Amino acid sequence: METIKKIQEDIIEEFEMLDDWMQKYEYLIDLGKDLPVIDEKYKVDNNLIKGCQSRVWLHAEEKNGKIIYTADSDAIMTKGIIAILVRTLSYQSPFEIADSNLEFIEKIGLKEQLSPARANGLLLMIKQMKLYAIVFKNNDEN
Repeated sequence: METIKKIQEDIIEEFEMLDDWMQKYEYLIDLGKDLPVIDEKYKVDNNLIKGCQSRVWLHAEEKNGKIIYTADSDAIMTKGIIAILVRTLSYQSPFEIADSNLEFIEKIGLKEQLSPARANGLLLMIKQMKLYAIVFKNNDEN
């Protein structure tokens, strides 16, 4: 299994190959289209990320000490953003996720390209993913 650091390096490389932000947006949208479909039973208000401009559902479960995230959004760009986060953090341990520094967001220049509301949504998505990891981590310790 690849580490969070290695996955981030791959994402940075992929974005460096694209010439401009139009191509990068298209790539993000494509990533969103490839996002594994979240089970309909998880598309409930309880799994909505509060404060996001668009609706984003996020579900997490732990299997064999690794967290697997599934997500969806009703906005194509947001779906791409959550897809890249799911790719980075899924199949990692709660400890690795909780302690992760998602530097690829800065390095690919994503935050600067987002509207303030979307940038805030991005931070809320990361925060929610890390909160799930902390909950699983605490459950593992008890």
